[in-house]
Amino acid sequence: MGVRGVRGATCVTADEPALIREAARELMSELLRRNGISSFDDVISAVFTTTDDLNSAFPAEAARELGMNQVPLLCAREIPVPGSMPRCIRVLLHINSDRSPQQIEHVYLREAQKLRPDIRSAQ
Repeated sequence: MGVRGVRGATCVTADEPALIREAARELMSELLRRNGISSFDDVISAVFTTTDDLNSAFPAEAARELGMNQVPLLCAREIPVPGSMPRCIRVLLHINSDRSPQQIEHVYLREAQKLRPDIRSAQ
């Protein structure tokens, strides 16, 4: 079993705690489902970032709501590059997996699909 990184992103329409938690929950659920993760024991850690225009809630709260209470989680700010996508939540999930890097499914939802049109989940 190897350690793999899994990327994902999603967007919200406004900086509201319920919207941030809902979008982050949806993103985490899809990342776990698509990568066959049925036990949080296989999740090493998760790093969430948000754009500067999202500061009303921590996206990691959604992971805690899913039951990831023993997983180290970190929230940070995305680099504010001019012209970058607004109201965006990103995550880098570290997992133990038997899947090869080519079999890992990165997940881009909602407006964030535009970030990675080359990835199947964004189509």
